[in-house]
Amino acid sequence: MKFMMIWRATDEAFANMGEFDFDKMLETVGRFNEDMIRAGVLLAAEGLSDPSEGVVVDYSTEPPVVTDGPYGETKELFNGFYIINVASKEEAIEWAKRAPITGPGFKTEIRRVPTIDEFPQDNEWIQKERAWRESTGQL
Repeated sequence: MKFMMIWRATDEAFANMGEFDFDKMLETVGRFNEDMIRAGVLLAAEGLSDPSEGVVVDYSTEPPVVTDGPYGETKELFNGFYIINVASKEEAIEWAKRAPITGPGFKTEIRRVPTIDEFPQDNEWIQKERAWRESTGQL
């Protein structure tokens, strides 16, 4: 089963990250990544740039409104993610418990990523997506 582990941090926790030694942080995260690679569970991992570099496309009106960051409620943002392939939600939880950056204000949300097999296979759009995934080696 695939799961996404979404790293979240409060404004205060994110601000306190500036106090961390960057090289030490890279080493700590690198060791965690290496453990997941060795275990054969890591599929993808990415950090995200500062929210001030992003935009929000709000579809509440027509046409949609585009707003530059930073956002009003940064507590709702996430800072990076992992996609892992494990046997169960419990195993995903165990990996999240080993997260390298922890402390007050840091959280990890875990959500299962459904497979294409869970969607109606007679649907034209699912068939097109399956063909694309097969042609790109994803299936």
